[in-house]
Amino acid sequence: MQENNNGKSGQTHTAEAAGLAVAAAQATSLLIIEDDENISSAIQEYFSRAGYHVSTAGDGLAGVELAAKARPDAVVLDLMLPKMDGLAVCKELRLKAPQMPILMLTAKDDVVDKVLGLEMGADDYITKPFSLRELEARIKSVLRRSRAGASSDGHDEAPIQRGNLRIDPIRREVTIGEKQVELTPKEFDLLRLFASNPGRVFPRKYLLEKIWDYSYEGYDRTIDSHINRLRAKIEQNPDNPQLVLTVWGIGYKFTDAD
Repeated sequence: MQENNNGKSGQTHTAEAAGLAVAAAQATSLLIIEDDENISSAIQEYFSRAGYHVSTAGDGLAGVELAAKARPDAVVLDLMLPKMDGLAVCKELRLKAPQMPILMLTAKDDVVDKVLGLEMGADDYITKPFSLRELEARIKSVLRRSRAGASSDGHDEAPIQRGNLRIDPIRREVTIGEKQVELTPKEFDLLRLFASNPGRVFPRKYLLEKIWDYSYEGYDRTIDSHINRLRAKIEQNPDNPQLVLTVWGIGYKFTDAD
């Protein structure tokens, strides 16, 4: 009897350990790049209790290195950092990991800082001081949007072919001829929207609400910057675009030419 009980106990412990291992493997990984130890510790404690796997970096350079090694599911990035500022870190991360969701922290309630962060490729921003619950809601939102390609949102979509440009909504891949094009999540979402509706004019305000979930004034530069970078990747001559066209005074459209 004693052996049987020990065996059952051992099996229970083994099952529990396996369950914990599975849970750990499924936990969302989060990288916090923040030089304020009080803020960093508070975020780490809150999200660890919520079941996230959290790592931290106290400066920009360390953050870039850790992001490259750990490949977190999302990054919370402070704007003001030693050694490398948040904008430079964001730009570097976008080059190395185009699909990695980035949420930027800023101590300044200034439209210019927010626009610059979005232009550098941040998926969202939050202004200090902030509640940890609000931060969690924002992180869940950017994760949900970044994973849209693996969800039913694009599950039934066939690849979009426009000349030698091919967009695969399920794999979230873009190719021109035989060459694969690396796009950020926002660039991909913009291109898919345009190419799915050739000839339709999209006002900047609509694009902000559709792609960024923003309805604020003053963010036109964000759209223009993303369009310029998108053109640089998909147009033969970005200065004379043939695919994503400007509709002056309104917004943009995808060519409807054959």
